[in-house]
Amino acid sequence: MKCPVISIDNKKVGDIDLDDAVFGLPARADILSRVVNWQLAKRQAGTHKSKTRGEVAGTTAKMYRQKGTGRARHGNKKVNLMRGGGKAFGPVVRSHEHELPKKVRQLGLRTALSVKQSEGKLIVLDEAKAKSAKTTDLAKQVSALGWDSVLVIDGAELDENFSRAARNIAGLDVLPTQGANVYDILRRDTLVLTKDAVAKLVERLT
Repeated sequence: MKCPVISIDNKKVGDIDLDDAVFGLPARADILSRVVNWQLAKRQAGTHKSKTRGEVAGTTAKMYRQKGTGRARHGNKKVNLMRGGGKAFGPVVRSHEHELPKKVRQLGLRTALSVKQSEGKLIVLDEAKAKSAKTTDLAKQVSALGWDSVLVIDGAELDENFSRAARNIAGLDVLPTQGANVYDILRRDTLVLTKDAVAKLVERLT
């Protein structure tokens, strides 16, 4: 499919053919959900922890005699029934990371790119370069383009001036091609790919 290519000054500079195998797939909410959950699970710290009855402080002396009181039998104040006792089946320190097949991950990325294309929220830029590292200059260009929430994906190497200028602009993220992922694509409203990024993504996903 044909897609126009624009410059950072919002001028059309040509057209580009987008591979249907990468940018023309049907929307699959189930695949996107699986990939996003897999990504976010890896980020979880997993440091939540509660103390068990073997870790809390407390006496193990029998509180009262076994029979004749009419009360339940207790011999330890550290059990989970007692105030200040340990917690039964509480959270433990662990990793939330889980496996996801490579084919599913690739399908998720192709689906995310296709969704942006079908929604008309995919823009192809000739190059993501800036003459200076001034945030003010880039912010004016971004404002003129009407980008509020945007992810810019460039080739294997980012332009230093462009990435530095973009750091302080709210709602603008910049990633190299190898950092392209489903979560970041979906969390921003507009996806901007440079021509280098399109070529690298097609090479990576086909």
